[in-house]
Amino acid sequence: MPDRDLLGDSLAEEKIRVSVLAIAERELGVREKTGKNDGERVEHYLKYIGLPKGHAWCGAYTSWVYGQAGLSKPRTGWTPALFPANRLTRKPKPADLFGIYFPSLKRIAHTGFVVSIKSDWALTTEGNTNIEGGREGDGVYKKRRHLRTIAKFANWIGKENKR
Repeated sequence: MPDRDLLGDSLAEEKIRVSVLAIAERELGVREKTGKNDGERVEHYLKYIGLPKGHAWCGAYTSWVYGQAGLSKPRTGWTPALFPANRLTRKPKPADLFGIYFPSLKRIAHTGFVVSIKSDWALTTEGNTNIEGGREGDGVYKKRRHLRTIAKFANWIGKENKR
C-alpha cells in the first residue's frame, strides 16, 4: 500500500498549502500603526517568535502563518535561517517561502509566501513590505516579483513538520 500512503501524504500536504495561503491572505491589509514596526497585528507576529515591537517582521509574519496552519517550524524572524540547505527547492509550490538577497547586507533580508509562479513572475503575499516592494515596509501586501529578484525558495511543508 505504499502508493496509497504517497497519495495520502500528497493530499495532506496540499491541504496544508491551501490553509497556509488562506491564513496569509486573511492578513492582507494589516498595517503598522506608526511606521516603526508596530501595531497590534505586527506586534502579535513578533511576539509569536519572542521579539518585541520595533523589529523587522517579514520572517515573523511567515513563521506566525505557518504556526496558525499547524506547523511547528519555522519560528524565527532571522530571514537567513528560513533558507537552510535541507529546505531549499528549485521548484517552488504555493505556500513555499521566497527569499530576496540584499547585497548591502550580504544576506537574504526579506521573505514572504509564493502564491503562484507564472512565466518569469511570482505572485506573493508578504509582510513588512509596501507598494514599492521594499523590505522595510508598512504592511501585508500581495506583490508581483520577477524571478530574477528572488535568490532562494524554501519548502517548510511536509509530514515531519506537524505539531
